[in-house]
Amino acid sequence: MRLNRHLYFIGVVVCIVYMAAVPISAQQANSFSGNFIQTTYVELFKAIEHSTDYRFYFDPSQFDSIKFDFQTDEKSIPQVLDLLFVNTDYYYAIDYFNNIYIVRGIYLQSQLPDDYFNLTADRDSVHVKMQGAIRNELQVAIQSKLNIIGRVTNDFTPGEATITGVIVDTENRNPVVGATVFCVELGIGAVSDPSGRYKITLPKGVRTIQVSSVGFKNSEYKIAVYGDGNFDIILSEDISLLNEVIVESERGMNVKGMQMGFEKLDMKVMKKFSAVMGEVDILKVIQALPGVQTVGEASNGLNVRGGSADQNLILYNNAVVYNPTHLFGFFTAFNPDEIKSAELMKSGIPADLGGRLSSVIEINSRSGNDEKFVGTGGIGPLTGKLTLEGPLIKNKTSLLMGVRSSYSDWLLSKVPNDAISNSSASFYDVNLNVDHKHNRDNSIFYSAYWSNDKFKFNEDSLYRYNNLLTSLSWKHSFNDRLNGLFVLSHSGYNYSVESEANVLSAFRLSYGIRQTDIKGEFSLVSTGGHGLLFGFNSTLYAIQPGMNEPLGDSSLISTDRLQSERAIENVVFIGDSFDLNPRLSVYGGLRYSIFTALGPKNVYQYAGNLPKKEDTIVDTLAIRSGAVATHHGPEYRASLKYQVREDFSIKASYNLMRQYIHMLSNATSISPTDIWKISDTHIQPQRGSQWSIGVYKNFRSGSIATSLEGYYKQSRNILDYKDGADLILNHNIETDVVNASGIAFGAELMIKKLTGRLNGWISYTYSRSYLRTSSEFATETVNNGNYYPSNYDKPHSANFVGNFKFSHRLSLSMNTTYSTGRPITLPLAKYQLDDAIRLFYSERNQHRVPDYFRIDLSVNLEGNHKIRKLAHSSWTFGIYNLTGRNNVYSVYFRSEGNSISGYKMSIFGSPIPSITYNFRF
Repeated sequence: MRLNRHLYFIGVVVCIVYMAAVPISAQQANSFSGNFIQTTYVELFKAIEHSTDYRFYFDPSQFDSIKFDFQTDEKSIPQVLDLLFVNTDYYYAIDYFNNIYIVRGIYLQSQLPDDYFNLTADRDSVHVKMQGAIRNELQVAIQSKLNIIGRVTNDFTPGEATITGVIVDTENRNPVVGATVFCVELGIGAVSDPSGRYKITLPKGVRTIQVSSVGFKNSEYKIAVYGDGNFDIILSEDISLLNEVIVESERGMNVKGMQMGFEKLDMKVMKKFSAVMGEVDILKVIQALPGVQTVGEASNGLNVRGGSADQNLILYNNAVVYNPTHLFGFFTAFNPDEIKSAELMKSGIPADLGGRLSSVIEINSRSGNDEKFVGTGGIGPLTGKLTLEGPLIKNKTSLLMGVRSSYSDWLLSKVPNDAISNSSASFYDVNLNVDHKHNRDNSIFYSAYWSNDKFKFNEDSLYRYNNLLTSLSWKHSFNDRLNGLFVLSHSGYNYSVESEANVLSAFRLSYGIRQTDIKGEFSLVSTGGHGLLFGFNSTLYAIQPGMNEPLGDSSLISTDRLQSERAIENVVFIGDSFDLNPRLSVYGGLRYSIFTALGPKNVYQYAGNLPKKEDTIVDTLAIRSGAVATHHGPEYRASLKYQVREDFSIKASYNLMRQYIHMLSNATSISPTDIWKISDTHIQPQRGSQWSIGVYKNFRSGSIATSLEGYYKQSRNILDYKDGADLILNHNIETDVVNASGIAFGAELMIKKLTGRLNGWISYTYSRSYLRTSSEFATETVNNGNYYPSNYDKPHSANFVGNFKFSHRLSLSMNTTYSTGRPITLPLAKYQLDDAIRLFYSERNQHRVPDYFRIDLSVNLEGNHKIRKLAHSSWTFGIYNLTGRNNVYSVYFRSEGNSISGYKMSIFGSPIPSITYNFRF
C-alpha cells in the first residue's frame, strides 16, 4: 500500500512537470453552484466534472466516506475547493489544462521557477534554485500548520502573551458566539463574546489550541506564541450534528469554562424535542433542564431554583420579553425557524446582565443567508409558518423575514357545536431581521418582532394581547484589544379584555407596558491576561396599570383609570476575568443600579401605627414631576474555577441581584392579564443573594458530561398577597400585598450523552422554596409569621430526554418528566354562620396536588437526499402525553345545595397525536 502511494505521488509530480513545460494557455473561467445533501467528496468531484471543464486526479482511498451537506453559489473552482478543504489536511494543485490534483498531507506545487527554461543559466544553479523554491514552499506549508503569533525572535523569551481574534463561520462569515478556545497543554480556556471575539493569555512557546462550538466541527491549531498578536479562526458547520449532539453548553466547556448553572441550546437539535401539537417549543426544552420547573400543564412560566416566574429576564435579540407565550401558554412566542440558539444562566450571572433575581434567558435569532434566497416552512395541526431569507447586498447585507399563524379559528368553526364554533383561539407573529456587515470592524443588526393573540369561548369575554419588540445593534472594533457593542431596544406589551354579553354592563379592560433601553458594552483585553467587560445601561419604563371603560353606547359602566407610572433605571457595570495560574481562574464583577420612580403621581400617606388600608389613609401627596422615590445599591458577582484535571473541575459563585419591577397575578401560572408594578414609595425592590458550588466531570473523551451543583438563595421584599386580595384596578395596591422574605435551596444532577446513535440527558433536581411574612399587624401576616411553601415549591423533579437515530433519515425521540405536585390551600372543615355554610381553610400551601408524570414520543422522518429536487422536506409524528395521564392542574371547590364539592381540573387528559410537515427550498 505504501509503495502504491509513493508511485501515485511520483506520477502526480511527473504530470505536473510535463504540464508546466507546455506553452501557457488561458484557463477557462468556470464557476460552480450546487446544494448537496448527504454527499461524499468523490460524488462532489464527479458533479464538478460534469458541469465544468475541470478533471480530478486523486487516490480514492485517501478520502473519507463520511457524508455531508455542502452548498455553494456561483463560485470559482479554487474558491469551492478552499471552502471544501478548510481546516483539513487536503492539498490541491491546478494546472493550465484545468486538471486538479489532490493529495492528503503533502503540499503540491503546480508551477516551476520562471527562469527554469533559461538556456543561458547554469543548470546546477537552476537546480539549486528549484530545490530552494521547493524548500520555501514546504516552509509555507509548515507555517500554515504552525501559526506564528507575535514578532518572530531567535528564541521564545520568558513571559506571557495575549492572543485576540474573531471566530466566524464558513457559510456567511457570521460571528460564532460562545465558541471555546482551549489550550491543551495548560488547560486554559476562553469563550468568544457576542461579536465572535475572544482573548486568551498563554505563556510564550509552541502551543496546541482546540476550538469548538455547538453546531461546528472541532478544530485544532498549532501556534508559536512569540508575543501579543491576532489569530482569526473560521469554523465549519458540523455536518453530523443531529447524529451526535442533543444539548451542550459546549463540549468540554462544562469543565473548562468559568460559567456555572449554564446551558446553551441550539435550535437545530431542539427540533427533535417532542412538543404539544407538534410545535417546537424552546421554553419546553428549557423546562426539561435541571433546576427549572413549571407550576402545571401548558404553562410557560418558568420557576428557576425556587424563584417566581417574574424573576426571569427573557431577552430576544437584546429586547425584554414580558409574555413569552401564545394562547395562554400552549405555544411559545418564538418561531423555531427564526431562532439560532438560547442560553440559560441560573447562577454565576455576569455583571452586564441583571434586573431579575433568578435567571437570564438570552434567545438569539439567525441572520439571513447573504449569498442566495432560500426558504423554510411547516404545517402542523394548528399552525403554519413560512420563513424567507436572502441577500439585499450579496455577501454584505442579508434579510430574514418569517410569519407564523394559527388556523384554529377555521377548525373551530367546523365543529358541530354552537359553543365551540362561536369560539375563537388564534394568534400570529412576524419576524424581521436585517444584518449588515459594513467591514471587518463594523456590523449592524436590526431585529423586529410583532405578535397578536385572540381568545374567546362562546359568548364569554374576548381576550387580546400583543408583543412588539425591536432592537438595533452596532458592533464596532476599535482595535485588536478594544471592542464595543451598542444596543437600542424597545419592548411593548398590551392586553385587553372585552365583554358584550350584557349590553348594559359591556366593558373593555386594558393594560400596557413600555420599556426602552440603551446599552453600551466594551470588552478590553488588558495586559496580564485580564479580560475587562464594562459599560452602562439605561432603561425607561412607562406603564398604564389599567383602565376600564364602557363598550358600546348602551353600557352603563363608568370609566375607571389607574394612574400611569414611569420610572428610569440607570446602571454601570464592570467585570474582570483572569487566570491566577493554569489551574485557578477567577471572575469578579460589580453592577451599580439606580432606580427612580417618576411623577406625576399621587402618593397616599398611611397612619404609622395602623396597617395599610383604605380607611387608614391620612393624606395624599401630589407629585407633579421629578422623583417619587429612589432606590439604589450595588450588585456583586464573583466566580471561581479550579481545574483539577483536564476532565474534572470544581466551581463556586456568588450573586447579589436587585429587581425593581414586580408582576402581580391572581393566577399560579403566567396569564395574559398579569400586570407589572414598579417599585415606589410603598413597594420596595426585591433583593436576592445566591451561593452556588458544583463539581463537573467528563467521561469517554468528553462524550459523557456530568455535573452536580448545589445552591442556597435568600430573598427579600418578595410580594405575596393577603387573603382575598383584589389586584385588578386596585388604586391602593399596597393595601393588598405584603412583603415576604424567602429561602430556597437544592441540588441538581445532570448526565448528558453527547455522541452516538443514542444521545440525550437525564436530570434530577431536589429543590425547596419557602416564604415568610412578618408584621406587627395580623392582617399583614401569613401562617402566623412562620415559613410556608411557596406556590412553586416542588421538591422532586426528574427528566429524561433521549434521541435514537436509526439512520440519516429516521430518528425516534422520547421525553419523560416527573415532578412533585405543587402546593395548594385546602378547606379542612365547614361551619354555619349567619345561615350560610362557610369553609375553614388550612394554613397556606400546606397540601399538594397529585404528582405530575408525562411521556411524549415523536418520530422524525427526513425526506430523500436527492441533490436536485424542488424542496427538501421532513415529517414529524408525535404523541403528547402517551399514557393519557390526567395530570392535575388545579383543585377547586363549588357549593352544590348544602354541600361543598371538590374537583380536580386537568388540561390534557388523553394522548394528543400530531403530524407536522416541514420543508425548505
